[in-house]
Amino acid sequence: MAMFLPDEFVERVRSESDLVSVVSTYVQLKRKGNRYWGCCPFHQEDTPSFSVKPDEGFFYCFGCHTGGNIFKFISLIENISYYEAILFQAERLNIPLPEREKTPAEIARDKKRDELRELHEMAGKFFHNCLTMTNYGKAGLAYFHKRGIGDDIIEEFQLGFAPDAWNKLTDAFAKRGVNQDLLLESGLVVKRQQGGGEYDRFRNRVMIPIMDERSRICGFGGRIIAEGNPKYLNSPETMLFNKRKLLFGLDKAHRHISQAGFALVVEGYMDVISVFAAGIKNVVASLGTAFTVDQCKKLLRYAPAIYFCYDSDNAGQEAIARALGIAGETNAQIKVVQLPDGKDPDEFIQKHGAEEFRQVVSKAISVVDFRLKHIMAHSDVSGLEGRLRALTEMLPVLGDIKNSAERSAYVSKVAKLLSVSENDILVELTKKGHGYGTRQTDSRNVKNVVRQVDDAGRRAGRVVIRMVWEEPAVLDHFISMVPLESVPDPVHRQILSGLNEKFRAGEPVKDIMSLSDLGDEATAELSRSLVEDLGEEDISLLYEACVRQLRRSFLASQYEVHSMNAERLHQQGDARYMDELAASQKIKQEMDELQSVD
Repeated sequence: MAMFLPDEFVERVRSESDLVSVVSTYVQLKRKGNRYWGCCPFHQEDTPSFSVKPDEGFFYCFGCHTGGNIFKFISLIENISYYEAILFQAERLNIPLPEREKTPAEIARDKKRDELRELHEMAGKFFHNCLTMTNYGKAGLAYFHKRGIGDDIIEEFQLGFAPDAWNKLTDAFAKRGVNQDLLLESGLVVKRQQGGGEYDRFRNRVMIPIMDERSRICGFGGRIIAEGNPKYLNSPETMLFNKRKLLFGLDKAHRHISQAGFALVVEGYMDVISVFAAGIKNVVASLGTAFTVDQCKKLLRYAPAIYFCYDSDNAGQEAIARALGIAGETNAQIKVVQLPDGKDPDEFIQKHGAEEFRQVVSKAISVVDFRLKHIMAHSDVSGLEGRLRALTEMLPVLGDIKNSAERSAYVSKVAKLLSVSENDILVELTKKGHGYGTRQTDSRNVKNVVRQVDDAGRRAGRVVIRMVWEEPAVLDHFISMVPLESVPDPVHRQILSGLNEKFRAGEPVKDIMSLSDLGDEATAELSRSLVEDLGEEDISLLYEACVRQLRRSFLASQYEVHSMNAERLHQQGDARYMDELAASQKIKQEMDELQSVD
């Protein structure tokens, strides 16, 4: 169960947050007047309909009707709860969490985590000192220098060396009084299967500390420098080390990723170190596992685009194909860097230099181009049968292209590649349900795009909400004209009732957005009310006109009730029908007067 977050804490996180800055991490925004516009990250669109109003702290999409405050945006874009979004933003701003009484189990877990962190820091210094200060490290230093890794990069990444011995770390830490069970739990030492005792996991390897975004060592990767397997050896999974969620180099890269607008993802540690040393610092790598959704979402916190640059051999290209499938489940803008010569980034830089590598990165191709090239590379298109098989594989690629002009261009390209007619490709696309007349459903949408019925009454209700937000005292006037229970739109009724509760309790009505239980529809409609452009008209005059409109709607419903009551009582011979008739006539007179004002 989520713990309670004090209002003061939530307000501090909200007040110290910059909505435009947070949204810009995921959406390219352009300023127009007092608001910002961009393409919505929650549904596919070519024309920007996503609006951010920083002075009020709200966003709203006029296309899919998603809206809310900064925490709502984070919860949607990161696919986490509203509560988690508050904590997420607090951590991003380095705002400490409110203290609360912990359970014994939580205290024990936190103590174990702190002990493991301290142990990993000690191990990092041990390996680094072995590399830079002892004779044990000479072989490691020679290995790094041979690969073009200078002392400055060794220091930057705190690279190290595990001596070619069974018990160097084990004995050194035992002398310092380090708990042996903790060493075993960290994975730095391993229990012998026979004969008892323990031995070092990492031996005769250059050591690469793996850190989280806050530069805390979570584990290690060791690369062997002599013959033997495995070539790379990682720490085992622990409470600190989760390979699916960590990205090597992100602690150094995240600011550079934000500045560059994209993350460059490579396959291995040495690729990251070599690329970083070449001056390209927005680079990270997954940890010996396939690229994961968790890693993708982590990168999207810093930039909207991801460039994959894996080895250009078959294994590397297959790994890219798998990574594209993972990244395709998110809203990432994806490109693929194609390296010639069958090299990995490290080898390419050593052979061609940093500047040529930058040029290759700048020419990264789209996912569509990569997928088409990948199919062509694995197809024999010399004969008709092979071309048809290739076309069958390419049809889903073409069908995934939403933009009609872009699709037309690729249809022409495929037609030339396979020596088939464009018309035949279009016919096949239509058969597969990818024709131009079919509407595709984007499974990545946060919610389906639903066009709401928007009439004059609904628009009038939003103006009233906007006025109450800016001048809460008008609630008394509005309620005297239209009782809250008679507000025709149920969502507006919910919003105005919430604002009224805050107002009657003497609390700022704007605190309503701190209520995570307001509901998605009401949150979105409130956001729209505050973001919508009302033109140049004075809002006070506009409010009066809208209240008259809603008053007429309320009176119309009351007129119908009294008229029906009068008819029913008259048929029953009840003299009270005269009172109902008089009430209906009085209402009719006011309705006529309101009509004449407009």
